[in-house]
Amino acid sequence: MIESLYESMNDDFNTPILIAKLFDVVKFINNVKDGNAKISKDDLLSLTDKVTAFTFDVLGLKFENAADDSKLDAVMQIIIELRKNARDNKDWGTSDLIRDKVADAGITIKDSREGTSWTV
Repeated sequence: MIESLYESMNDDFNTPILIAKLFDVVKFINNVKDGNAKISKDDLLSLTDKVTAFTFDVLGLKFENAADDSKLDAVMQIIIELRKNARDNKDWGTSDLIRDKVADAGITIKDSREGTSWTV
């Protein structure tokens, strides 16, 4: 697998092929993490390190963090309000649906005595 990454680079820095190969490797890594493929812990660590090196060092890609979450926060406050209204009306189905759909998007809603909060 790693050899194919190097072959892509040796083929006149063929970045489209390299990116396709990186997707294949990441898919394999995800299969390992899901238990659908087997690899030793050391090999998985090495493979993950190589993907990181090719992605960030060779291709020069980088993580972009959203500097301003105010828009997302405003939307989440509306969603929390809608969920609260559903809970106040004992509409548990709608309340659960809102929580579950937001969770599917990678956002956790947590209720506490202080109120409702959310995290990404």
